[in-house]
Amino acid sequence: MGLKYKYGKREEIPAEQAALYVEREGAFVLDAEGVVEKTRVEELRGKLEEFRTSNVTLLNENSELKKRFEGIDPEEVKRLAEAKRQLEEEQRLKEGKLTEVLETRLKNAKADWDKQLASVSGERDALNTRLAAIQIDQAVVTEATKRGLRPTAIPDITARARATFKLVNGVPQAHEADQQTVRVGRDGFTPMTVAEWVEAVVGDAPHLFEANAGGGAAGSGSGGAATGHRSVKNPFRKETWNLTEQMKLQKSDPGLAARLKAAA
Repeated sequence: MGLKYKYGKREEIPAEQAALYVEREGAFVLDAEGVVEKTRVEELRGKLEEFRTSNVTLLNENSELKKRFEGIDPEEVKRLAEAKRQLEEEQRLKEGKLTEVLETRLKNAKADWDKQLASVSGERDALNTRLAAIQIDQAVVTEATKRGLRPTAIPDITARARATFKLVNGVPQAHEADQQTVRVGRDGFTPMTVAEWVEAVVGDAPHLFEANAGGGAAGSGSGGAATGHRSVKNPFRKETWNLTEQMKLQKSDPGLAARLKAAA
């Protein structure tokens, strides 16, 4: 007598065969490789037969369609359809249905115009999007290069810029995360400039820039000024703008403040 594949309860398994079964999904099945329950095999066979039947049906339908349209020229069909339309239109004109003919013509013309407009609008929008990205990239890279942008960091900073800037009247304008609110600059009123945004990136992601990026040192051409034995970054320059330091300098050393402001 052969081994049974599955038992519903452990008690049903003959004691000498108990070690051959394992519990799976609430039942006890024969623990053997390659063994599949007969009902499962039948189910798979049924699915396979169903799949084969569907394929045969589809092949037959495809063959019938080929026979139906064999020898038919699509362009000739279009020509005949247009000739039929013209004959029907001429008949309506003879019957004095001018208004009906005009309405049909306008309806067909509008459908064609709408289709062409949608195509042209899609191409225009794609071109505008590409143009905006190019202009934003160019403005940001130009400004960031002045601050020592690493060549390998260009993809990173342009990706950041595209998430922040939108082209408004041909000019890149920074927006908040909602892409609706304009981001303001240092003065708290006017829109943030590309230069201000790049300056913020220098602080947030210094690894994108060369080590000597940022404000200049004393006596250099980068905006620093030497006074005694100390160097002062020019807080009036765009690169090192700092309103707090400006106020301190104007109180502690008005002359130096005036010189730095003039040199900015």
